[in-house]
This record gives sequence, C-alpha cells and structure tokens, in this order.
Amino acid sequence: MYRVFGDGLSGNCYKIRLLMTFLDIRHEWVHVDILAGASHSDEFKRMNPNTRVPVVQLPDGHFLWESNAILNYLAEGTAFLPSDRYLRAQVLQWQFFEQYSHEPYIATARYINKYLGLPKEREEEYRAKQPGGRKALALMDDHLEEQLFFVGAIPTIADISLYAYTHVAGEGGFDLSNYPNILKWCRQIEQLPGYVGMGRL
Repeated sequence: MYRVFGDGLSGNCYKIRLLMTFLDIRHEWVHVDILAGASHSDEFKRMNPNTRVPVVQLPDGHFLWESNAILNYLAEGTAFLPSDRYLRAQVLQWQFFEQYSHEPYIATARYINKYLGLPKEREEEYRAKQPGGRKALALMDDHLEEQLFFVGAIPTIADISLYAYTHVAGEGGFDLSNYPNILKWCRQIEQLPGYVGMGRL
C-alpha cells in the first residue's frame, strides 16, 4: 500500500489525495504538522532532504517527492496522463506553469493569510503576490474560454495540478468571480466520479 506523508490543507498534498481517489488507489495518510516543524525532523529528511510535503512511500519502499512528479508516476497508464507525445508535453507545460507562474503567487498568498494569519510583517509580501496571481488566473480563464479542461477533451493531471490551489484562491485574496471560465472548470472537476474536497485528515 502507498503511504502519503502530508498536510490535508496543503494544495500540493491535496493533488495527490485527489488523484488517488479518482483512481481508487488504496493508501494510508500520515499527517505531517508543518507548522510545528515536523518536516524538518531527521526522520522526515531521510524521506525528503528538501523538507517539504508531500512525500509518497511506494509499495516497494522507495520514496518520491515533489507533487507533480508524484502525479506523473501515479497517472502512468491511465487516462489522466495522455499517451500521445504532444498532449503529454502539454500536460507538463501546464504543470510547469503551475509551479513557476501560479503557485508562487496564489499558494504563497494563501499560506500567509490562512496558515499564518496575515501577520503585519508579511502584509507587504502578501500584497505583492496579488498582481502575479491575477495574471495567472487571467491566463487560465482565457485558455478555458473554448474548452472544458486544460489538455484535450478529458481531465488530466494538468487539471489536478492547477485545481488544487486555484479552487481555494479566495483564501489568498483572489476573487474567482472575476474568472467565470475558471468557476465553470472547477464545477466540472467537482462533478467527476470520486471527487473529494480538501480537508484536514
């Protein structure tokens, strides 16, 4: 059985849980209290020297970290990862976009606000994240103008990567009502069989 080490309110961890429920992959969830520094323990560092969640222990005992790498591993051979070379590259394209142009703004603003309670010493940083986040959301909204999902006609791990932090972007100060195509896309994801919401486990 797979073991997932993470925090249920983390978007990166939620990506893994969501795909596992869509694919009905049996797994055990091990909570890691990141605010208490649990990811910096010697035990955790043996699993991931980069001290970040999520980490997945594979059935053979190996460990895998970085959420989008885990998604690609789990989705191999399923409809969530296209076999077509170009479509697969597009999935990676959107996953790279999520990591470099989306998460640094939307996820960080959410972390400062939701996890830390928007402390005064980080208010300026929080405000500085807003333009980059709005730019990423606008690009996504434009892309979804003519299609239901990000790559091809069915959902892929590109959608899971982007959905995780996008659907809770309001917790980082981003008003999703300004992005009607994103809201429609979110509803499509939430209607998929096996969908589970984000929450502490």
